[in-house]
Amino acid sequence: MNMHGMPQPGVVPSGVGVSPIMMQQASPQMGQMMGPGGPQQPPQPPPIEKIDNISKAKSLVGPLRESLSATIKAAAQNLHHNNMTDIGTIKGDNSAPPRFDKYLEEFYSICDQIELHLKTSIQCIQQSNSSNHFLPLTVAATRVDPMPHPPPDNPMLSYPQYLSTVRSQIAYAKEIHDTLICAAQNI
Repeated sequence: MNMHGMPQPGVVPSGVGVSPIMMQQASPQMGQMMGPGGPQQPPQPPPIEKIDNISKAKSLVGPLRESLSATIKAAAQNLHHNNMTDIGTIKGDNSAPPRFDKYLEEFYSICDQIELHLKTSIQCIQQSNSSNHFLPLTVAATRVDPMPHPPPDNPMLSYPQYLSTVRSQIAYAKEIHDTLICAAQNI
């Protein structure tokens, strides 16, 4: 990196995993950016890779450990500072210890993120299990036109057929709900 924050051609920032293919692709873009007429059009950012919720939760374990360590360290420094103040070795607020509440808030924030990712994963798995239970056929999401006769061992639905099935299931569930509401009101 130079002093303006722009990456230099051929220099990989520390901690960034770049494959040789990505370096080959990045080199022509860097040449375009620093052409003879000065800076031109900035390169397009690489597509963001979607990561599943379990991987996100796993990736937060390292920062969680670091945050816990920093929180405990801040608590220890606060206890030591308060002890020294109580004994009378240090007077007043000469050297304020780090704020424990900020470290604790960061720790809880990471815990909340992990909890959110894990709850989302559980909901996705439950939804997938329900989907497989109530519609055991696989859905061909890429095909819009009706498919020819599928092999009997692997029946598939086209996406429009799937939407039709879902709509009919929703209508049926609404009809049952309305019937139960009427029956409850008649009692």
